[in-house]
Amino acid sequence: MKILAIPLIVVALVCSLGFGFYLGQSGKLKETENKTWTCPMHPQIQEPEFGPCPICGMDLVVMETDAGLGPRQLRMSEADKKLAEIETALVERKFVETEVRMFGMVDYDETRVRTISAWVPGRLDRLYVDFTGTSVRKGDHLVLLYSPVMLTAQEELLEQKRQVEAAKDGGSEYLRESSKRALDSARDKLRLWGLTGEQIQEIERRGKAEDHVVITSPTTGIVIHKALNQGEYVKEGTPIYKIAEFDQLWLQLDAYESDIAWLRYGQEAEIVTEAFPGVTFHGWISFISPELDRKTRTVKVRVNVDNKDGKLKPGMFLRAIVRSNIALGGKVMAPKLAGKWICPMHPEVVEDEQKPCEICEMKLVRAEELYVVAEADEEKPLVVPVSAVLWTGKRSVVYVEVPGKSKPTYEGREVVLGARARDYYLVTSGLEEGESVVVKGNFKIDSALQIKAKPSMMSAKAAASRPAARPVVKKTPLEKAMLGKVRPALEPVYVAYLEIQEALAGDQFDRAKTGFGKLGEAVTAVDMKLFEGESHMEWMQHAKALTASAQAGFAAKDIEEARVSFEKNSMSVLALIARFGQVAAKVRYELFCPMAFDNRGGYWLQSTDEVKNPYYGSMMLGCGEVKRTFKAGEER
Repeated sequence: MKILAIPLIVVALVCSLGFGFYLGQSGKLKETENKTWTCPMHPQIQEPEFGPCPICGMDLVVMETDAGLGPRQLRMSEADKKLAEIETALVERKFVETEVRMFGMVDYDETRVRTISAWVPGRLDRLYVDFTGTSVRKGDHLVLLYSPVMLTAQEELLEQKRQVEAAKDGGSEYLRESSKRALDSARDKLRLWGLTGEQIQEIERRGKAEDHVVITSPTTGIVIHKALNQGEYVKEGTPIYKIAEFDQLWLQLDAYESDIAWLRYGQEAEIVTEAFPGVTFHGWISFISPELDRKTRTVKVRVNVDNKDGKLKPGMFLRAIVRSNIALGGKVMAPKLAGKWICPMHPEVVEDEQKPCEICEMKLVRAEELYVVAEADEEKPLVVPVSAVLWTGKRSVVYVEVPGKSKPTYEGREVVLGARARDYYLVTSGLEEGESVVVKGNFKIDSALQIKAKPSMMSAKAAASRPAARPVVKKTPLEKAMLGKVRPALEPVYVAYLEIQEALAGDQFDRAKTGFGKLGEAVTAVDMKLFEGESHMEWMQHAKALTASAQAGFAAKDIEEARVSFEKNSMSVLALIARFGQVAAKVRYELFCPMAFDNRGGYWLQSTDEVKNPYYGSMMLGCGEVKRTFKAGEER
């Protein structure tokens, strides 16, 4: 009996282990039931069971479920959020400020330029002012004019003077009044011919007519034009001099088309010049041209500036800054003018009550007719930080944090934006006050959506980033063998890319589109099996990005859209050449232009060190500098 008991115990134990193993396997089978397997590099591959990717041969992984999420939503853990360095900011209503920077030149104030002309025919026997640039004061001698007509008028004056004197001793009252009227008429004639009251009195005191008369300056200023020379004859109305007052000048400025919305009549401008570093002048916008220059795409803005100290000279170059406070609808706000009255012709005249302008005597108008002056909550515009906005061609998108979720959840949303005011965009539609938008890490969120095969909102304005240089390490024989095969395979990719670069630098849109087609074909022709290990993952990432941006470039409607796609190509191509090197005998160069894409900057690869900027073309072909050099067979 004891002998039989031992085999029975063994049999029971084996049965128990076998059943447990069965239950374990059954549990594992249940765990994998109803799960979808996908490729990390080809998320469009979705299989019901584990196996290799039919495209690249990588092992499939379990696809994470996004139950309850929309097609443009992404959920992540707190750890993932911290790792991705996600930061958010509130969409809020607030008054924002923007700066408009303009360049221009000092000019004469046209309203303070006087023409000195001959009021009677004669001969210029002497010019007291014989060159331009002479400074004159009111009453200074300008011309000694010989004029028979003036001589006759003086004799008529003296004759009327004698008749008035004779009528005092006798004669009728009518005769005395008639003589006085004739004398006044003779005086008025001389006054209308340019003689001053003092000159007329001197003629009467002297009692003798002279054939020469002195023309004096009616104003204080600078002689800016001399039309005639001494000894020339003049007719009535012939111009002799032009005199400009310099105590107030005009600044003729050029404002870009995009800045017109922020400029209003009467705004204060700060002006600096090269001649007086550290000195700031102040003026007022007195005129904004109703027409746009079709060649320069700028608008002429005129600023009146006080120049009593005489520092500013016509012809000086200058820079001006206008700071605009922006209210709802992009209106320019000036709260300090609340309740004030302004002259429509002279914006520097600001009064507390309505009265005639002290300069032109026009009635002042309310400041509210020119500005938004009340700092009311209903006038605050809805704004979003600039860093929250991603651009996809003509569309703008943001990632909004979805409230009320147990884990951080973000949703891509297309928005309509108004103009940019420094660090903010005015929101027209698509966002509500109090929502949180991603201001840092939004491009990473967009990339994560692509990995999950969700609709991408790929940004055309993602911050320009340079592919990081990899540390140089000693290659194993296997890695050297791989690079020996990879470099020739990548050469057609580089060649097609460089063709696009040359086309865009030469503003050749059709040639660039052809190059994008060649680039897509070259990427597809690369055998992905040449890449092993970590290199395989890297190639698949760049191949996907290159294919997408090449397709976008081939479908571009204009050269600007093509340049946006080319920038995406550049990031991948630079990363590839930095990682795997090249077999080309020539040296290739990485260049960078800091002004591309609204001063965000842009990198690119080209075959020579002579800068040929593909982002600006002929407009600024030489903008850029060499950042790195790639030699044949060299990788970083």
